[in-house]
Amino acid sequence: MTFTVGGSASSSSRVIWPAPESVATEASFVVIPVVAFSPAPTCRKDTPTLECWGKIDIGSTRTGTEDAHVKATKGRFVFNPSYYRRCACQVPAVNDDGTPRLDANGDPTLRMLGASCPKLSRKGHGTWYFTMELEAGEGGERQRARRGGFTTKDKAEAKAAEVYRELIGGADVLSNATVGEDLHAWLKRKKGLARTTRHGYEEHVKLYLQPHLGHIKRRDLKLRHVEAMYDAIERENAERLIHHGKVVELQEARDAAYTAWIRAAGMKEERRVTRRAYLDANAALRDGRKGKRKIISASTMHRINATLSSFLGSGIKRGEYPTNLAALVELPAVKRPKALVWTPERVEEWKRTGKKPSPVMVWTPEQTGEFLDFICDDRLSAMWHAFIFRGPRRGEMCALAWPEVSLPKSWFRISAQIVEIAYRQYDEAPKQDSVRTVTLDSQTREMWRKWRIAQDQERQQWSGEQAWVETNRVWTHESGQPLHPDWISRRFNRLVELSGLPPIRLHDTRHLSATLALLGKADIKVVQERLGHSSRQITSDTYTSVLPQLMTAEAESTSAVVPRSQKKDPEREAPSKPEDQAEAPETGLEADDDGPDEGLRPAA
Repeated sequence: MTFTVGGSASSSSRVIWPAPESVATEASFVVIPVVAFSPAPTCRKDTPTLECWGKIDIGSTRTGTEDAHVKATKGRFVFNPSYYRRCACQVPAVNDDGTPRLDANGDPTLRMLGASCPKLSRKGHGTWYFTMELEAGEGGERQRARRGGFTTKDKAEAKAAEVYRELIGGADVLSNATVGEDLHAWLKRKKGLARTTRHGYEEHVKLYLQPHLGHIKRRDLKLRHVEAMYDAIERENAERLIHHGKVVELQEARDAAYTAWIRAAGMKEERRVTRRAYLDANAALRDGRKGKRKIISASTMHRINATLSSFLGSGIKRGEYPTNLAALVELPAVKRPKALVWTPERVEEWKRTGKKPSPVMVWTPEQTGEFLDFICDDRLSAMWHAFIFRGPRRGEMCALAWPEVSLPKSWFRISAQIVEIAYRQYDEAPKQDSVRTVTLDSQTREMWRKWRIAQDQERQQWSGEQAWVETNRVWTHESGQPLHPDWISRRFNRLVELSGLPPIRLHDTRHLSATLALLGKADIKVVQERLGHSSRQITSDTYTSVLPQLMTAEAESTSAVVPRSQKKDPEREAPSKPEDQAEAPETGLEADDDGPDEGLRPAA
C-alpha cells in the first residue's frame, strides 16, 4: 500500500512504516513518502498537503519497528516533534554509593522521577510533553522548543502544530518574555512620539494592558486573552454605572435636604433639625463619591485597541509576535458626534430637561451675536471674537506670540502650541498640517490692535511694585503670565452660563466658525486650510453644520427648478350642486360616451 502526498511516490522518498492491523498485506510493512509539513497539520490525523522545502535524505531503513532517520538538508527543519509522558512523582535521592543524599539540615532530599516513573503505564497518570528541534542558533548551538502539561497526546500534538505555525510566521517560540516586559520595552523604543500621544499610550498600558495582559508570556498570547480584557472592562463599566446611580441618588437627597433647610428660615427648632439632616446628607454624598471612576466609553476602548495594535505591529516587525490580534477584536461601534444647531425647538427642550441633543452643538448667527454683545466688555473679548470667527485651537492661541502676528497685513501664523497634561503645560510643535497662516478680518484686526494697546498699559501698571512677566505672548493675564488652556475653557464656559444662551464648548467654536463660513458661501478648501485639517473630508463631515437658513434656501431652490404653467389653489373647492353639473358645458369628452369615467379631464 502506497500513500502519496503532494505528488507521486518514488523509491527515493519512501519510508518503511509498520502496517496497521486493519490492513491485510502479505508483508508487515507499508510504504509512505516522507514530507515536511508547511504549514504543519493541526493534528496527527490531518493529511499533509505541501511538499518538503528541500531535499530529504533517508537513512538506512532498519528492520522491526525502527523508524527511518530523516533530516532536512535545506530549509529550517522538518516538522517532526517527539512526544513523551512524565509525572511529578518524587523519591529519595541517593548518592553514587547508594547512601541517601541529605541537605544542609540533615534531611533527605527528593528527586523527580519524570519519564522513568513506573506508574506512567497507568491510565491518566502524568501529562504529555513534546520537544521540537529548531534551526541551530549562534555558533551552531542546538535549540529545541519544549511544551508540556497536556492531559492527552492529541492536545500535545495540536499544540505542537500551533507552535510550528507560529514559528513559520516569524514568532519567537523560545522566549520567556512576558507581554508586560515587551510593552515597557516598546514604550522606551518610541522616541519620536508627541507628548500627548506618549501620555495616552502610558495611560493605556498602566490601566488596561498591563493588568490584563502583562502576566502572559509572549509566546502564549492569544485572541481569547485580548477579548477577555474587553469583557472585563465591560463588567467594570456595569459596576461603575451602579456606583454612579447611587451617587446621583445621594446628590438628590443632599439637594432636597438643603432646600428643606433654606425653607425652614425663621423656625428655630425645625431649622436646627433640617440643618443636621443636610450635613448628614452631605457627608453621605462625600463618602459615596469615594472610589468613583469614569465609565470607559466605546471610543476609549477603540483607542486602547489602537495602542495594542501599534504595539503588536511593532512586535511583528521585530519577529516577536506572529499576528496582530488587535485587528481581530470586534468592539462596539463608535459614531462620531455630528454637530447640531441650537434651533428654537432644541432650546425649548434643553430648558425643560437640561440635556444637550448632541455633545457637539453650534449656535445660530443670532445666538452668536447675542454672545458677542454680552462679552463685548470682557477683558479678553478680542480673543473670544477670534475663536468664533477664525476657529483656532486653544493650545494654539495660548502659544501665539506677537512676532507671529502682522496687524498691518492682517494675518497671524500658527507655528506652536501648548499641550496640557495633568494641568502641566508643555511647548510642542503642532502637526505639519496645523502649521498655517490665518487671515484676520477687519473687525478682528481692529479688536486685536486695541488689545495690544491695553496690554502695553497693563505692562506699565505692573512695572512698579509688582514685576511684569515678559513672555511675549499675545494672550496673557494682567501680570503678563501666559494663559493656561484649561483656564480658557473654564472661563468660556462661565461666560456662556452667565449669558443665558444654550451651552456649547470652547472647541465647538471651531465647528461654529466652519458653519458660519459655509453660510457665507466660503470655499470648503479655504475653510480646511484655515482650520488646519489634513483633508477637506474632515472639514466637510465633522466641522460643518447645516443652518436653518441654508436648509430653507435649499428647499425653495429645489422646488423652483420645476416650471409650472398654472398654480392652483391648494385649498379644496366647495362641491357644486347637482343642477349646476347638468348645466355645465361638455368639453373634451363626448356626451354619449358610454365608457367608464376614469377621472380624465382635458389638459390646461
